[in-house]
Order: sequence, then structure tokens, then C-alpha cells
Amino acid sequence: MKKSLLAVAAMTAFAGAAQAQSSVTVYGVLDVGYINQKSDGAGTSATTKANNSFIGSSAEQTSRLGFKGTEDLGGGSSAFFTVETGLQPTNATASAWNNRQSFVGLKKNGTGQFTLGTQYTPVFQALAATDVGQTNNMVGSAVYPQQSAAGNGNPGTAGFAGADGTSGTTNSMTVRTSNTIQAQSDKFAGFSLGAAYTQNATTTTPTTTTETKNNYTGWGVKLDYSWQKLYVVAAMNRLKSENLSPTTTLTTPTPSVWSGAGGGVNTQDNQFYAGGTYDFGILKAYLQYVSRKDTSTLNTNYYAKRSAQQIGVRSYITPTIEGWASWGNGKVTTWGTSAPSANFVAWQAGLNYYLSKRTNVYGIYGANNLSSAAPVNPALNTNAFALGVRHTF
Repeated sequence: MKKSLLAVAAMTAFAGAAQAQSSVTVYGVLDVGYINQKSDGAGTSATTKANNSFIGSSAEQTSRLGFKGTEDLGGGSSAFFTVETGLQPTNATASAWNNRQSFVGLKKNGTGQFTLGTQYTPVFQALAATDVGQTNNMVGSAVYPQQSAAGNGNPGTAGFAGADGTSGTTNSMTVRTSNTIQAQSDKFAGFSLGAAYTQNATTTTPTTTTETKNNYTGWGVKLDYSWQKLYVVAAMNRLKSENLSPTTTLTTPTPSVWSGAGGGVNTQDNQFYAGGTYDFGILKAYLQYVSRKDTSTLNTNYYAKRSAQQIGVRSYITPTIEGWASWGNGKVTTWGTSAPSANFVAWQAGLNYYLSKRTNVYGIYGANNLSSAAPVNPALNTNAFALGVRHTF
């Protein structure tokens, strides 16, 4: 009888311990506000003027809903997962799952971790850790420009936060990749190293003449260093798409670069980012640089390039009011054999007023001015401001 009671007690204690060691957290962001955006051409090649005002979402931070879970495996090891979808609070018809992140991983304390699934790229992770605007979706960032709501996708032309909450697409880098495995080390003497490899649906189908290939692969690395109030990081992505069939013309590439989160068709997409922050106490200073070159794998005379640098500061003006400002410039070379180039200047300023730890109202204003890249793109001036409320949970 005593043995039975002891066994029951042991099993109960073990079950209780196992339950205590496992946890699931629900988190999210809801960001909604008023957005006004304007654009017009400049110089001798003026474009049509646009002026839009609407109640939109995700100006300061993309709205989302996520789930995180961890399980203690013992001996300093654990298993964990993240599942995160975008939310569209101003879109009454939205029903599709927007997969922002979905991965599972294993971790060993003192060594590091690895994860598998849809994840942020090393370059975007480096940006997120050192971006003065905290990757907001408004006009005015030289290193994280938002694509136009009109979808023109022209490199260097800043766009606007989307009315449907699907913001977060940029011309400067690939934000996330699916079918990805990542490894991240713990800190050693202030350094940590991360790496990623992507393998997407490689297929070969025999035909009467040759094979059809659909291959999306790539890799990335990230190295960062922390010392007291200094943080620096550098990262690169190397992503390649290969879509070859018996009808592919080797001398005429498809000029669809930088559309969506990735590059174009049959392209080698090379991306680099370096950034640093230093906390002076009264304010935090930021320095950022990004470059990208997307080259056709069918004809290397076809390519697009973009590079930019940016400085900024962020500070709590009072215990409840936070402000930031940034200025940056860069150069963009458009897609094509003639590869005309244009210069751009961007700046942004914003304020947060915190009503509580999780709720704030904000105001953001930004502008981007792009010179002419004749004969492909005319000059373009864009500016936008947003007033909104953000709640995190």
C-alpha cells in the first residue's frame, strides 16, 4: 500500500513538474490610425499627383497575433515554437492566414539553438536590432523603404503603410523566407554568430527535350558584438531563384526584381546590412548601411542595385514621451541594360505618448525625394503622416 501511495505521489509530482516546465504565450499588436499620403513628380518628367487619406493599420508596427511555446527537456535543453500571423483590423473581408513566422526549434543553454520553418532572414534580424524607426511602415526610412501602395515597386521610391495591415514589404532586403533552417549561438566574449539556409521546392521534370527546374535556395550569416552600451552587427543574404524550362530564352530575363519579399525570376539576389547603436543615457544613437544587388542569372547585363546609409537618434523626452528622428540618403540603379541611376534623400520624425506600458498614441511624419532616373523613372517626391493608437498584448 505504501509503495502504491509513493508511486502515485511520484507520478503526481512528475506530472505537476512537467506541466510547470511547459508554457504557451499569446501575444500580439493592434495598430490603427489616420494616414495621409501624397506623391508628385518633379523636374521635367512629372508624374501624376496622388493624395490619399484613410483609416489604416500598421503605420508604426504591423498588427499581428502570435503564439509562443517552450518545453523544458531537462539538462539545460528545451524545445520551443512560434506561430505568428498578420492581422488586418481595418479590413472586414480579410480571412486568409498571413504567415509572418512559423517555426520549431531546439535550444541548449550555453551553446545555442536551431530552428526550422518560415523565419526572418539574417539581414532583417540585424536591421530590426539597430533600426531607429523600429521597422515602422511609414515613408522616410532610407534603409527600410516601404513599397508604394500602388505597387510600382521601383527601387528607392518610398511607399506607405497599407490600409489592410499587410505592410512590411521593402525594396532594400528580403524580410522572411520559408523552408529555412537557422542556427544561432549564445554570446561568447560579447560575440554571437547566426546562419541560415533556405531550400524551397527543388523539382526536375523530364520532358522530350530537357528538364524543367523550379529552385529557390539561399543562405545568410549574421555576426554581432555587444560591449557595455555599444552594439554592432553585420549580416548578408545570398538568395537565388532558378526557373528554367524548355521555352526559357537565355538572353531575355524576366525584369521582375524586388517584388514582394524576395527577388525576381532567375536572379541572384545579394544583400548586405551593417548597423550599430550606442546608448548615451539621455539618447540612443544609430548608424545604418544597407546594399542590395539583384542580377539576372540568364544575362548578367541585367541588374538592379540599391544602397543607402542612415543616421538617427531615439530618446525619452519625458518618462511617457518618446521621440526619434532619422536622415539618410542613397543611390538606386534601375533594372535594364542601360541601368540608369538616381539619388534619393529620406527623413522621418516621430513621437510616442505612452498611456500605459502597453498602449500609446503616436504621430509619424516622413518624406522621400527621388531624382530622375531617365529614361526609366521620373523624379518622385513622397511624404506621409500618421496619427494612431498602438496596443500590445
